[in-house]
Amino acid sequence: MGTHPQPKRPLKESKVQLRLRPAQKEVISQAAQVKQTTLTSFMVEHALSAAQQVLAEQAHFELSPERWEAFCAAIDMPPKVIPSLRRLLTEKSVFDGD
Repeated sequence: MGTHPQPKRPLKESKVQLRLRPAQKEVISQAAQVKQTTLTSFMVEHALSAAQQVLAEQAHFELSPERWEAFCAAIDMPPKVIPSLRRLLTEKSVFDGD
């Protein structure tokens, strides 16, 4: 029988050091124990989750009904004609070749 090489785990390329008050570290350590994981894994998982939430809040927003109507009206308007942009997009350029 042939042996199959074990897939290599990606190396962790960066390190973050934190300064915590002893009480903060104790609470986080207890939570990690409850979740049956390491302190590092617990902190990485929850920091990543919090970061994703913050970024999602930047991509999703709410509008009042009046602002929503104004937004819909703006995107429903026909596009503004910009002659120089039309030329740029329709004329041949050096990138089109011969």
